Amino acid sequence: MFVQTETTPNPNSLKFLPGKIVSNDGSYEITKKNSLKNDLVSNILSINGVTSVFLSSNFISVNKENNISWDDVKHIVISFINEYYESGKEFVIDKGFDETKTNENLIDIEKQIVQILDTKIRPAVARDGGDIKFEEYKDGVVKVKLQGSCSGCPSSTMTLKQGVQNLLCHYVPEVKEVIAT
Repeated sequence: MFVQTETTPNPNSLKFLPGKIVSNDGSYEITKKNSLKNDLVSNILSINGVTSVFLSSNFISVNKENNISWDDVKHIVISFINEYYESGKEFVIDKGFDETKTNENLIDIEKQIVQILDTKIRPAVARDGGDIKFEEYKDGVVKVKLQGSCSGCPSSTMTLKQGVQNLLCHYVPEVKEVIAT
């Protein structure tokens, strides 16, 4: 198996592409070693300097501390990914992993915001190794959570204000501001 890597706009995040399904149940960001019962995630989070792992449908983003070099981390992550899939596992997260996800309790404007995030913003953010999740809408302010490579990225504030906020304000006139939680 050949695991490819891609750089992201965040110098402390690297995108790993195993060429296999990673999650067939949405995206997840894990920051605590034992919060997900999964060997691959636990092993990656055990690497010195690794701060989080982000799982999407076809990639894994790994975030590291600023003082750690990718030369010290990259080959270990690739080795863990290879071992995981070579052991016969087909994916890291299976359907039904998080039953708490639901959009049915959202009001109409929130559903509209989520649809725009899902169709127009999330694909672009995923190309950079991250994700954006709707948190809340109140009094014209949309709160979102940036995950994966977007979390802690130096350019995330500009992306949030010039990209996400402008797009949401265009499609949903009630939206006045977008902030990250």
